[in-house]
Amino acid sequence: MHSVGGWAALAGVLVLGSRIGKFKPDGTPNAIPGHNMGLATIGAFVLWLGWFGFNPGSTMAADINAISRIVITTNMAASAGILTSTLMSWLLIGKPDLGMTINGCLAGLVAITAPCAYVSPISSIVIGAVAGVLVVLAVLMFDRLRIDDPVGALSVHLVNGVFGTLSVGLFAQDVFIPGTTGNGLFFGGGIGLLKTQLTGVVSVGLFTFLSSLAIWLAIKAVMGLRVSREEEIKGLDIGEHGMEAYSGFQIFTVQ
Repeated sequence: MHSVGGWAALAGVLVLGSRIGKFKPDGTPNAIPGHNMGLATIGAFVLWLGWFGFNPGSTMAADINAISRIVITTNMAASAGILTSTLMSWLLIGKPDLGMTINGCLAGLVAITAPCAYVSPISSIVIGAVAGVLVVLAVLMFDRLRIDDPVGALSVHLVNGVFGTLSVGLFAQDVFIPGTTGNGLFFGGGIGLLKTQLTGVVSVGLFTFLSSLAIWLAIKAVMGLRVSREEEIKGLDIGEHGMEAYSGFQIFTVQ
């Protein structure tokens, strides 16, 4: 589910292009910070709470043991993602960036979504920790590729959606829900399950990206995707709603 949204988003941002002023003439990125990191943090907490309904609820049965374990694996992955993303941003950027920390939490949640019912709490910590590292590296990679991803959705949902799907093939243990996945590579199951997951990632990714690209291009041809340069600089709150979310927030003008 997450990688599907990520592939569609990748097609969309490639067709849409980067925001005005995001990249300098030499290709280096300009930071365009969010307007309220406090609200962004609260939003992450709401998502984190919602995941406790999403992952355990996907068992489709009132199995108290499965539901309890899934709550734990979900929570541990998110916590590990917070720690490693904070550490990675500190090492690579020089500061423990709050935006990276938030995305690390979401990356852990995304990565554990596919394997949540089939892995141990220890494995969930490893999955979340890797996801926190991946999300920071992916944000920096997309910036270097001059792909403008304002909220890190590609890094969170695409990169870690793929990683989470593959994690089933790496960390699954048949003991938790016998007769379903079998054991993953790291638990003596060989590469069979991992190969199946990889086949799914590639096939679904190709279909989603190409079909989404066609839809984005059709929308662009028929009605356009971007607002005018003037409206983008002023802010879409003004153009769409006739007001600003924060009065006087526009503090610079792009030449």
